[in-house]
Amino acid sequence: LLATSMPLVVYGLSEIATKESFTAPPVVWPLVAGLLLTVAFGWHALRASRPLLDVRLYANRIFSAASLTTFGLGAALFGAMILVPLYYQQVRGESVIVTGLLTGPQGLGMLLVAPWIARMTDRFGGGRVAVVGVSLLTLSSLPLCFIGPDTSIAFISVTLLIRGVGIGLSFIPVTTVAFASLRTDQLSDATPQMNVLQRVGGASGTAVLAVVLQRASAGVHGPAELADAFGTAYWWALGICAASIIPVLVLLRAEGPREAPPTPAAAKEIEIAEEFVEPLGA
Repeated sequence: LLATSMPLVVYGLSEIATKESFTAPPVVWPLVAGLLLTVAFGWHALRASRPLLDVRLYANRIFSAASLTTFGLGAALFGAMILVPLYYQQVRGESVIVTGLLTGPQGLGMLLVAPWIARMTDRFGGGRVAVVGVSLLTLSSLPLCFIGPDTSIAFISVTLLIRGVGIGLSFIPVTTVAFASLRTDQLSDATPQMNVLQRVGGASGTAVLAVVLQRASAGVHGPAELADAFGTAYWWALGICAASIIPVLVLLRAEGPREAPPTPAAAKEIEIAEEFVEPLGA
């Protein structure tokens, strides 16, 4: 049920590019069929004693909010990722290899913050770190909305570097918080669900932005007009990033306030208590 529903939803979204209306039958019927199959899967999973994916995990508020955040981030990240290579190749006329190298700063940004993410998540909480990450991702998407045929490649690279930092501060803390809220025996069900949501979100975001770019670039002439079409697509990408802030705020609220670190006196009392209890446990 689920393996059929997701391709139908993505197919319906991608058909918008070739149809005159959002209500055209090739668009509507795959979307409706996909959603109905998803509901049928949820109904079956709730009744089965050992379902393929345990949807009961969504009763956990933290996991539910983290899952919704993962879906939104997948759409924001993977959807926007198709625009940069296409811009470099179609507007700037770069080769495939040069294009690949020019998209590297985004991965470099993720690499730069990776060693610090776990420490920041432990100290401030995954929700707070993710809010900063998504906000950074959204703000760094704004300059790309005004991209032109002669925009400095160095400027684009710096923007991608900042986007990479935002991506790193978004995905990893959300996943950490989601798994930390579950029992050990639930992780085998939670892991594939998070992966599915991320990939479905990415496929949906890619389909939407591809449709926007295709419609905006229809009938354009010259690099300047084509660059304007990419700017229109980036405005949509910015909107998807901004919408992702909502589930992150829900996650922040579900996670609750962080406990204040103990005072030196309290820490000393805890240390003495642990020294007293440890021999008893042994």
